Amino acid sequence: MKIFPGLGLLLLSAASTPAFAQDAIDPRDRQSILAMQGEYLVDFAFDETVLLQPGYERAAAMRSGGNETVIVVEDTPARIVLQHILVDEKSGHVTKHWRQDWIYEASSRFEFSADQTWRVRTIPAERNRGAWTQCVFEVSDAPRYCGTGRWDYSNGIATWTSDLSWRPLPRREYTKRSDYNAVSAINRHTITPNGWTHEQFNTKVLRKPDGTRVELAREFGFNDYRKTRDVDFKPAYKYWGATRDYWAKVRTRWDGFLSRAPGVHLKTRIDGMAMIIPLFTQAGELEEGKTVADRDIDKVFAAWVEPAPSGS
Repeated sequence: MKIFPGLGLLLLSAASTPAFAQDAIDPRDRQSILAMQGEYLVDFAFDETVLLQPGYERAAAMRSGGNETVIVVEDTPARIVLQHILVDEKSGHVTKHWRQDWIYEASSRFEFSADQTWRVRTIPAERNRGAWTQCVFEVSDAPRYCGTGRWDYSNGIATWTSDLSWRPLPRREYTKRSDYNAVSAINRHTITPNGWTHEQFNTKVLRKPDGTRVELAREFGFNDYRKTRDVDFKPAYKYWGATRDYWAKVRTRWDGFLSRAPGVHLKTRIDGMAMIIPLFTQAGELEEGKTVADRDIDKVFAAWVEPAPSGS
Protein backbone atom coordinates (compact mmCIF):
# COMPACT_ATOMS: atom_id res chain seq x y z
CA MET A 1 0.00 0.00 0.00
CA LYS A 2 1.13 3.56 -0.60
CA ILE A 3 2.14 5.17 2.67
CA PHE A 4 0.66 8.58 3.36
CA PRO A 5 3.39 10.65 5.06
CA GLY A 6 3.09 12.40 8.39
CA LEU A 7 -0.24 13.30 9.72
CA GLY A 8 0.98 15.50 11.73
CA LEU A 9 2.48 13.86 14.11
CA LEU A 10 0.77 16.93 24.71
CA LEU A 11 3.41 16.00 26.74
CA LEU A 12 2.61 16.23 30.46
CA SER A 13 4.34 19.49 29.77
CA ALA A 14 2.03 21.06 27.27
CA ALA A 15 -1.04 19.78 29.01
CA SER A 16 -0.24 19.75 32.69
CA THR A 17 -2.60 17.79 34.90
CA PRO A 18 -3.94 19.21 38.16
CA ALA A 19 -4.56 17.13 41.25
CA PHE A 20 -7.85 15.22 41.21
CA ALA A 21 -9.43 12.09 42.61
CA GLN A 22 -8.50 9.15 40.39
CA ASP A 23 -11.87 7.55 40.94
CA ALA A 24 -13.44 10.60 39.25
CA ILE A 25 -12.29 9.30 35.86
CA ASP A 26 -14.86 7.17 34.08
CA PRO A 27 -12.99 3.87 33.52
CA ARG A 28 -14.62 3.63 30.10
CA ASP A 29 -12.61 6.68 29.02
CA ARG A 30 -9.30 4.98 29.66
CA GLN A 31 -10.53 1.75 28.09
CA SER A 32 -11.56 3.65 24.96
CA ILE A 33 -8.22 5.42 24.60
CA LEU A 34 -6.24 2.23 25.21
CA ALA A 35 -8.45 0.43 22.66
CA MET A 36 -6.63 2.41 19.96
CA GLN A 37 -3.43 0.42 20.48
CA GLY A 38 -2.85 -2.48 18.11
CA GLU A 39 -1.99 -3.35 14.50
CA TYR A 40 -4.00 -1.82 11.67
CA LEU A 41 -4.58 -1.39 7.99
CA VAL A 42 -5.29 2.33 7.64
CA ASP A 43 -7.12 4.22 4.92
CA PHE A 44 -6.81 8.01 4.69
CA ALA A 45 -9.45 10.01 2.78
CA PHE A 46 -9.86 13.78 2.49
CA ASP A 47 -12.55 15.54 0.46
CA GLU A 48 -13.27 19.22 0.13
CA THR A 49 -17.01 19.69 0.57
CA VAL A 50 -18.37 23.24 0.93
CA LEU A 51 -16.63 25.88 -1.24
CA LEU A 52 -16.76 29.28 0.42
CA GLN A 53 -15.16 31.82 -1.96
CA PRO A 54 -16.15 32.95 -5.47
CA GLY A 55 -14.04 31.28 -8.12
CA TYR A 56 -12.53 28.76 -5.74
CA GLU A 57 -12.14 25.36 -7.38
CA ARG A 58 -12.55 22.16 -5.40
CA ALA A 59 -9.21 20.41 -4.80
CA ALA A 60 -8.84 16.82 -5.91
CA ALA A 61 -9.83 14.20 -3.37
CA MET A 62 -6.96 12.51 -1.55
CA ARG A 63 -6.80 8.76 -1.01
CA SER A 64 -3.94 6.87 0.58
CA GLY A 65 -3.17 4.29 3.23
CA GLY A 66 -0.62 2.35 5.18
CA ASN A 67 0.13 -0.38 7.69
CA GLU A 68 0.40 1.07 11.17
CA THR A 69 0.95 -0.20 14.68
CA VAL A 70 -0.06 1.91 17.67
CA ILE A 71 2.09 1.37 20.77
CA VAL A 72 1.37 2.48 24.35
CA VAL A 73 4.36 4.57 25.50
CA GLU A 74 2.91 5.81 28.79
CA ASP A 75 -0.12 4.69 30.79
CA THR A 76 -0.95 6.40 34.07
CA PRO A 77 -4.44 7.13 35.44
CA ALA A 78 -4.64 10.62 33.93
CA ARG A 79 -2.21 10.34 31.01
CA ILE A 80 -1.91 7.95 28.08
CA VAL A 81 0.64 8.32 25.27
CA LEU A 82 0.25 6.41 21.98
CA GLN A 83 3.00 6.22 19.33
CA HIS A 84 2.12 5.35 15.72
CA ILE A 85 4.70 3.53 13.57
CA LEU A 86 4.30 2.76 9.86
CA VAL A 87 5.68 -0.37 8.19
CA ASP A 88 5.97 -0.84 4.44
CA GLU A 89 4.67 -4.34 3.77
CA LYS A 90 7.03 -5.15 0.87
CA SER A 91 10.33 -3.71 2.08
CA GLY A 92 9.80 -3.79 5.84
CA HIS A 93 10.87 -0.15 5.99
CA VAL A 94 9.82 1.53 9.25
CA THR A 95 8.73 5.16 9.66
CA LYS A 96 8.08 6.69 13.06
CA HIS A 97 4.73 8.40 12.49
CA TRP A 98 2.55 10.72 14.57
CA ARG A 99 1.98 10.58 18.31
CA GLN A 100 -1.14 11.28 20.36
CA ASP A 101 -1.13 12.19 24.05
CA TRP A 102 -4.29 12.08 26.17
CA ILE A 103 -4.44 14.06 29.44
CA TYR A 104 -7.41 14.14 31.81
CA GLU A 105 -8.52 17.61 32.90
CA ALA A 106 -5.35 19.19 31.52
CA SER A 107 -4.92 22.71 32.84
CA SER A 108 -3.24 24.00 29.67
CA ARG A 109 -2.45 23.05 26.09
CA PHE A 110 -0.51 24.38 23.12
CA GLU A 111 -2.30 26.11 20.25
CA PHE A 112 -1.04 26.92 16.75
CA SER A 113 -1.00 30.72 16.64
CA ALA A 114 1.20 31.76 13.68
CA ASP A 115 3.65 30.26 11.20
CA GLN A 116 5.82 27.75 13.07
CA THR A 117 4.59 29.11 16.42
CA TRP A 118 2.59 27.36 19.15
CA ARG A 119 1.53 29.16 22.34
CA VAL A 120 0.71 27.50 25.65
CA ARG A 121 -2.70 28.65 26.89
CA THR A 122 -4.89 27.88 29.89
CA ILE A 123 -7.94 25.69 29.26
CA PRO A 124 -11.11 27.23 30.77
CA ALA A 125 -12.42 25.22 33.71
CA GLU A 126 -15.91 24.80 32.24
CA ARG A 127 -14.43 23.24 29.09
CA ASN A 128 -11.98 21.11 31.01
CA ARG A 129 -14.21 19.52 33.64
CA GLY A 130 -14.44 15.76 33.03
CA ALA A 131 -12.70 16.22 29.67
CA TRP A 132 -9.64 14.74 28.02
CA THR A 133 -7.24 16.88 26.03
CA GLN A 134 -5.70 15.09 23.06
CA CYS A 135 -2.53 16.57 21.60
CA VAL A 136 -0.99 15.42 18.35
CA PHE A 137 2.70 15.58 17.42
CA GLU A 138 4.76 15.42 14.24
CA VAL A 139 7.14 12.60 13.34
CA SER A 140 9.91 14.61 15.05
CA ASP A 141 7.66 15.04 18.12
CA ALA A 142 7.20 18.70 17.21
CA PRO A 143 3.73 20.01 18.14
CA ARG A 144 0.81 19.91 15.71
CA TYR A 145 -2.49 20.57 17.51
CA CYS A 146 -4.58 19.91 20.60
CA GLY A 147 -8.29 19.49 21.23
CA THR A 148 -10.36 19.12 24.41
CA GLY A 149 -13.57 17.14 24.76
CA ARG A 150 -15.46 14.46 26.65
CA TRP A 151 -16.08 10.83 25.80
CA ASP A 152 -19.72 9.95 25.15
CA TYR A 153 -21.27 6.48 25.29
CA SER A 154 -24.75 7.05 23.88
CA ASN A 155 -26.27 3.88 22.43
CA GLY A 156 -23.21 1.91 23.50
CA ILE A 157 -20.84 3.71 21.10
CA ALA A 158 -17.64 5.22 22.54
CA THR A 159 -17.00 8.58 20.83
CA TRP A 160 -14.79 11.53 21.75
CA THR A 161 -15.37 14.90 20.09
CA SER A 162 -12.99 17.84 20.44
CA ASP A 163 -13.68 21.52 20.59
CA LEU A 164 -12.67 23.77 17.68
CA SER A 165 -8.94 24.45 17.51
CA TRP A 166 -6.24 25.58 15.09
CA ARG A 167 -3.57 23.54 13.34
CA PRO A 168 -0.95 24.19 10.65
CA LEU A 169 -1.29 22.98 7.08
CA PRO A 170 -1.11 19.18 6.83
CA ARG A 171 1.88 17.56 5.17
CA ARG A 172 -0.29 16.45 2.27
CA GLU A 173 -0.95 20.11 1.36
CA TYR A 174 1.88 22.45 2.29
CA THR A 175 4.09 21.30 -0.58
CA LYS A 176 1.26 22.09 -3.00
CA ARG A 177 -0.73 24.98 -1.56
CA SER A 178 0.06 28.58 -0.65
CA ASP A 179 -3.45 30.06 -0.71
CA TYR A 180 -4.15 29.28 2.96
CA ASN A 181 -2.02 29.01 6.10
CA ALA A 182 -4.13 27.42 8.85
CA VAL A 183 -6.89 24.90 9.48
CA SER A 184 -9.64 25.21 12.06
CA ALA A 185 -10.80 21.74 12.99
CA ILE A 186 -13.01 19.54 15.12
CA ASN A 187 -11.85 15.94 15.59
CA ARG A 188 -13.93 12.90 16.44
CA HIS A 189 -12.59 9.49 17.48
CA THR A 190 -14.92 6.48 17.61
CA ILE A 191 -14.15 2.95 18.79
CA THR A 192 -15.59 0.40 16.35
CA PRO A 193 -15.96 -3.41 16.47
CA ASN A 194 -12.89 -3.82 14.23
CA GLY A 195 -10.73 -0.90 15.32
CA TRP A 196 -11.37 2.84 15.42
CA THR A 197 -11.94 5.87 13.24
CA HIS A 198 -10.72 9.45 13.19
CA GLU A 199 -13.03 11.99 11.57
CA GLN A 200 -11.85 15.54 10.85
CA PHE A 201 -14.15 18.49 10.20
CA ASN A 202 -11.72 21.01 8.73
CA THR A 203 -11.99 24.56 7.41
CA LYS A 204 -9.09 25.88 5.32
CA VAL A 205 -8.37 29.46 6.34
CA LEU A 206 -6.08 32.28 5.20
CA ARG A 207 -5.15 34.19 8.34
CA LYS A 208 -3.90 37.67 7.41
CA PRO A 209 -1.41 39.83 9.37
CA ASP A 210 -4.14 42.37 10.21
CA GLY A 211 -6.14 39.68 12.01
CA THR A 212 -8.78 39.15 9.34
CA ARG A 213 -9.54 35.68 8.05
CA VAL A 214 -10.71 34.31 4.72
CA GLU A 215 -12.34 30.87 4.80
CA LEU A 216 -11.73 29.07 1.51
CA ALA A 217 -13.35 25.66 1.87
CA ARG A 218 -14.53 23.00 4.27
CA GLU A 219 -13.05 19.54 4.19
CA PHE A 220 -14.03 16.18 5.63
CA GLY A 221 -11.26 13.78 6.58
CA PHE A 222 -11.85 10.13 7.39
CA ASN A 223 -9.09 7.88 8.72
CA ASP A 224 -10.18 4.28 9.17
CA TYR A 225 -8.08 1.98 11.39
CA ARG A 226 -8.98 -1.68 10.84
CA LYS A 227 -7.33 -4.42 12.88
CA THR A 228 -5.16 -6.86 10.94
CA ARG A 229 -3.15 -10.02 11.50
CA ASP A 230 -1.83 -10.12 7.94
CA VAL A 231 1.10 -7.70 8.27
CA ASP A 232 4.47 -8.43 9.89
CA PHE A 233 5.07 -5.55 12.31
CA LYS A 234 8.22 -7.05 13.84
CA PRO A 235 10.43 -4.38 12.17
CA ALA A 236 8.40 -1.67 13.96
CA TYR A 237 8.85 -3.29 17.37
CA LYS A 238 12.56 -3.83 16.72
CA TYR A 239 12.95 -0.17 15.78
CA TRP A 240 11.04 1.03 18.82
CA GLY A 241 12.98 -1.26 21.14
CA ALA A 242 16.24 0.26 19.90
CA THR A 243 15.11 3.90 19.89
CA ARG A 244 12.44 4.36 22.57
CA ASP A 245 14.88 5.79 25.12
CA TYR A 246 16.23 8.19 22.50
CA TRP A 247 12.76 9.48 21.60
CA ALA A 248 11.99 9.87 25.32
CA LYS A 249 14.94 12.27 25.49
CA VAL A 250 13.62 14.14 22.46
CA ARG A 251 10.19 14.45 24.08
CA THR A 252 11.81 15.80 27.25
CA ARG A 253 13.48 18.56 25.26
CA TRP A 254 10.19 19.52 23.61
CA ASP A 255 8.67 19.47 27.09
CA GLY A 256 11.03 22.25 28.13
CA PHE A 257 9.31 24.54 25.63
CA LEU A 258 5.73 23.25 25.87
CA SER A 259 5.41 22.98 29.65
CA ARG A 260 4.81 26.69 30.17
CA ALA A 261 4.08 29.95 28.43
CA PRO A 262 4.89 31.43 26.05
CA GLY A 263 5.37 28.22 24.04
CA VAL A 264 7.65 27.40 21.12
CA HIS A 265 8.77 28.78 17.76
CA LEU A 266 10.48 26.60 15.14
CA LYS A 267 13.13 28.19 12.95
CA THR A 268 12.81 25.46 10.33
CA ARG A 269 10.89 25.76 7.09
CA ILE A 270 7.31 24.56 7.25
CA ASP A 271 8.28 21.03 6.23
CA GLY A 272 10.37 20.67 9.39
CA MET A 273 12.98 18.59 7.57
CA ALA A 274 15.87 20.51 9.16
CA MET A 275 14.94 18.73 12.40
CA ILE A 276 13.39 15.54 11.05
CA ILE A 277 16.50 14.49 9.12
CA PRO A 278 19.07 14.78 11.95
CA LEU A 279 16.73 13.27 14.56
CA PHE A 280 15.83 10.34 12.30
CA THR A 281 19.52 9.91 11.44
CA GLN A 282 20.45 9.74 15.11
CA ALA A 283 17.69 7.21 15.78
CA GLY A 284 18.95 5.17 12.83
CA GLU A 285 22.44 5.14 14.29
CA LEU A 286 21.07 3.75 17.54
CA GLU A 287 19.24 1.04 15.61
CA GLU A 288 22.61 0.09 14.08
CA GLY A 289 24.10 -0.28 17.55
CA LYS A 290 25.97 3.02 17.59
CA THR A 291 25.73 5.61 20.35
CA VAL A 292 24.25 9.11 20.29
CA ALA A 293 25.39 11.64 22.88
CA ASP A 294 22.89 13.91 24.58
CA ARG A 295 24.84 16.89 23.28
CA ASP A 296 24.06 15.79 19.72
CA ILE A 297 20.33 16.03 20.45
CA ASP A 298 20.90 19.40 22.14
CA LYS A 299 22.66 20.72 19.03
CA VAL A 300 19.60 20.05 16.89
CA PHE A 301 17.32 21.86 19.31
CA ALA A 302 19.75 24.75 19.76
CA ALA A 303 19.81 25.28 16.00
CA TRP A 304 16.11 25.14 15.26
CA VAL A 305 13.95 25.66 18.37
CA GLU A 306 13.37 28.73 20.52
CA PRO A 307 10.69 30.12 22.85
CA ALA A 308 7.70 31.73 21.16
CA PRO A 309 7.97 35.52 20.98
CA SER A 310 6.21 37.44 23.71
CA GLY A 311 2.71 38.64 22.92
CA SER A 312 -0.82 37.30 22.63
